Amino acid sequence: MFTEIIKPRFLETDALGHINNNTYGVWFEAARDEIFRIFMPKANVKEWNLIMAHTSFDFLKEVFWGKEVIVKTGVAKLGNSSIELCHAVYQDGKLCTIGKCILIHYDFETKQAVSIPEKIRAELEAHLFTSPWMGTLEEVEEFENSNKS
Repeated sequence: MFTEIIKPRFLETDALGHINNNTYGVWFEAARDEIFRIFMPKANVKEWNLIMAHTSFDFLKEVFWGKEVIVKTGVAKLGNSSIELCHAVYQDGKLCTIGKCILIHYDFETKQAVSIPEKIRAELEAHLFTSPWMGTLEEVEEFENSNKS
């Protein structure tokens, strides 16, 4: 599982005073950087080999400007050429937003999905997250610590 700490910016708020729903796509993409580097260690956009097939968010609690958020990202499923990621946003130790993203390993020249190489698959498997999201950050950290052996 990967962790990204984000300090919400004022421009990410809306007229109601909480973080705008469009912000989560940006935050979740930032949280996928480590996944991108597994596929493309040199971070060369000319060698980009992923496309997004799906993304969705569920808003559980409001998130506010002025307090940092923690975004957790894990691998939910691995297919032949696809990877499903799960995201969770925490603020003040509370689960506020969850999301999902499906990426396809893709060859832009042939315009076709391609199998995920075994070396990449092995690295992704190390980040498989098979339990449902817990309700608080402390529970997630407890879960992670219990699985470090």
